[in-house]
Amino acid sequence: MASSYQKGELVQLVPGNADSSAVAAADSTSSSSTNIDNNNHNHTISRNTTTSTQRTFSQRLQRLILVILVACLLAYAGEKASLNDWSNGITGGSSGSSNDDPTTTDDPDPPSTNSSGTMTDDDPDPNSSTAADDPPASDPDSTPPPTVNIPNGSCIIKTSIVRTGKNDDSSGSSSSSNKLQILETSKRHPGRHWVPKQCTTVDAIPVSSTDPYAKIQVNFTQVANKDRPPIMGFGGAFTEASALNYNSLSDAGKEAVMELLFGDTGLGYNMGRVHINSCDFCVKSYSFDDVDGDFNLEHFDMSVVHDVETGMVGMMLEADSKLRQSWTKENEHGLHLVASPWSPPAWMKLPLSERSTGDDHAKTMDGSTWPSCLREGTGPGTRYADTWGLYFSKFLTAYKDLGIDIWAVTVQNEPEFPAPWEACVYTPDVEGDFIAYHLGPKLSEDHPDVKLLIFDHNKDHGPLWMSNLLDPSNPAAKYISGTGLHWYAGGMDRLLDGAVGTPNMHKMAAMNQGSDNVGKIILGTEACHCPSTYYAGGDLSIGWARAERYAHTVLADLAAGSNGWIEWNLVLDSVGGPNHLGNVCDAPILAVPHRATGAVNIPSQLDFEHVGHPFGPVQGDFESPPQLQRMQGFPMDMLEVGVVVQPMYYYMGHISRHVRPGARAVHAIVEGSQLGQRARTFRPIGSTKAGGGLNGLARDGIEVTMWPCEGSTRQLWLWNPIGQFQVFGEDWLGNPTTSCLSAAADQFFGGFLLTDCQSHAGIFVKKSQGGKYSQVVLQNSLSDPDYSCLTVTPLQNGGGALGLRGGGQVTVGNCHDPSASLWWFSETTGELMSDFLNNQGDDSGSAGELCMTTGWPFLQVGAFKPANPEDDHTIVILNEADDEANFALDVVMDEGKEVVMKYTIKEHTIQTVLI
Repeated sequence: MASSYQKGELVQLVPGNADSSAVAAADSTSSSSTNIDNNNHNHTISRNTTTSTQRTFSQRLQRLILVILVACLLAYAGEKASLNDWSNGITGGSSGSSNDDPTTTDDPDPPSTNSSGTMTDDDPDPNSSTAADDPPASDPDSTPPPTVNIPNGSCIIKTSIVRTGKNDDSSGSSSSSNKLQILETSKRHPGRHWVPKQCTTVDAIPVSSTDPYAKIQVNFTQVANKDRPPIMGFGGAFTEASALNYNSLSDAGKEAVMELLFGDTGLGYNMGRVHINSCDFCVKSYSFDDVDGDFNLEHFDMSVVHDVETGMVGMMLEADSKLRQSWTKENEHGLHLVASPWSPPAWMKLPLSERSTGDDHAKTMDGSTWPSCLREGTGPGTRYADTWGLYFSKFLTAYKDLGIDIWAVTVQNEPEFPAPWEACVYTPDVEGDFIAYHLGPKLSEDHPDVKLLIFDHNKDHGPLWMSNLLDPSNPAAKYISGTGLHWYAGGMDRLLDGAVGTPNMHKMAAMNQGSDNVGKIILGTEACHCPSTYYAGGDLSIGWARAERYAHTVLADLAAGSNGWIEWNLVLDSVGGPNHLGNVCDAPILAVPHRATGAVNIPSQLDFEHVGHPFGPVQGDFESPPQLQRMQGFPMDMLEVGVVVQPMYYYMGHISRHVRPGARAVHAIVEGSQLGQRARTFRPIGSTKAGGGLNGLARDGIEVTMWPCEGSTRQLWLWNPIGQFQVFGEDWLGNPTTSCLSAAADQFFGGFLLTDCQSHAGIFVKKSQGGKYSQVVLQNSLSDPDYSCLTVTPLQNGGGALGLRGGGQVTVGNCHDPSASLWWFSETTGELMSDFLNNQGDDSGSAGELCMTTGWPFLQVGAFKPANPEDDHTIVILNEADDEANFALDVVMDEGKEVVMKYTIKEHTIQTVLI
């Protein structure tokens, strides 16, 4: 679990970090260099959404009458989507009904339902043959008239990517099909998921001179990290909590969960994680040998009765079976399981000093001494370390005897955190000794095919551990297969989870480029949102933000060179447990057997859950299934079998269903608009106001990076009279936030972070270099003045799939390096821009300026080439903004480059493009 979260911190769902004094200071600078009114600093944000208060009573009445009439006609014709066939809810259509009203009022047309029950909001006649799951296609021999009228924001694709195919029916009749498909999930329609979108084919994609659109560039011939292992897959953890919740469901509920997670109409997970001994997501602590001094482990429970009786083993076997049956092309290896210990048995551990009363060993498995939890340490010949290595081997053998082959082990879960639950601390040197003298030799002897992964903790210290343990001179290096990483930020701010560490991922991928480490794995081994669940809180904005953070982090990790991503618990209950320390968290799927149709005398919390309701009543339990689907996005057909499927699930599916084992990330980046500085993706022509909505990344601890300019609030800076670069926004609860650019690069992340504006912020002055260019010099630097200029450091490993123009770090460096230290600040738009890397873009030789960014842009992209060239090539586009964004998709395939598609992605939407 996340190393920063403790039971005593379960007080407030998400803390704000508003700096009221900094806001007050900024309020007094209304004549400053940017057009931000700090008494209402969000007035510069362009909002395109029309609210209901702006409509007249007559308009609302007309809309109501229209909706009622349409509903009556549909009911009369019997053309409403079935809500009883659960499989329809997780295939390429919606899991909702045809009366699924949008939750915002900026989409005036009610959604339609086609004959297969799939809902689209821009479908043709539902009875037309082109209203099926695939987008409509044109006859390639039939050229559309050049004067075709295409509404603004419609999807248009080039005729050249349309082909003729054969139906599978016995008649052998031919039909047109597209080489391009688009699937969409949007907050605008939260109850509709993986919806196929309709496109119009044209001979040439029009270029606008007035409406800005982002240029999304994808090159399937430019594979990132091509010398390293490919993507292995995705999955989640088979914790005791997951198994208890899974087995609380009816047979229909369990069948649904298996299909949702491992089936070919679900996420297609092929990886998993299991704890060796107990973890915090267990009802209580346990081990398989509690006999003090049993150095030969003669009393080890080779039947692992606990894991069998709690259903953990059975759940893993069912998952492996479902995976092999569903994904027949990939069933050679089955489920890839990673086993991780949280703590050795208490008798192997040193006593905690604050609890020690002369005992030889710890009384419980909770907590840890430093720098090692093990009695006698981990050096050569130490008995407890040797026995702990043997313990790994016996666990692997016991599981193998039950039909489960463990693919890899991590040495220790979160070795830097002496958690209040099961824990064992190691330093890099201590873990290296344990591997070199105990665990490595034992696994090589007994289980030579099992991989060994180091670290298994957060990204901030990942490079430090890798540089130590993977050094060829380290005796542990020869036993190591790779590195496990968690997405948590550490510290107290849970809104930083998944938001930091991307540059470090690139550093670690670069470290694995050398001949000694090129085959080493980098694997995300744990991620979740805490505290509690979206279903319990009932706030759509928070539920959707959690889904977006999932997708962002997965795409960013894969672009950097990660080989896969394993989330934390596969299934939890309505409040996010059980957890014997009350450390409740979220999961994409929740078990709510009391909500199943026909449920009788089933309590809302089962007897294994003891946490109660730490954040108040569970809001989801007070809403009807139709309300939950329409307003919160939980499919009704799943609720009928006692399962809550949250937005995180569907966002994950936009990636995991299509990026299959063996795939590789390829170059993909969102460049600036075709209009350059005249108009940005989120800032229309003639406007100086930043778009995209309030900046949720204006937060202490966020990394400051460089990206192509998009005209959004994530790139909006106030250079205040003090000399600070200040940003404003709000957190997921709507609390206002403000932060400033720091005065020094972070020791572990290597670049500048956002920090509080009171004591740690940098003070910068402009040093003109002629014309619009200036150097930005840090005044309160303790370093050499010649090395105090704001500079850009490109990501290592060539930027991975992002290339050199995506995500470079902002720091201070050599003032005599004009390529990296020349800037210009727009007092009109609040953008701090650099021409550095301007020549690293497309064939034109001028890709456009980069803008200083809080974290990452609102609009993002990832692209993936399949192992089999005949399979779909995948592009995932993510929009985290409050505004929609137009884009043109430039794709390089084997046959050359062309503008394939022009479209609009709605606000808070994810799209998967399959070519």
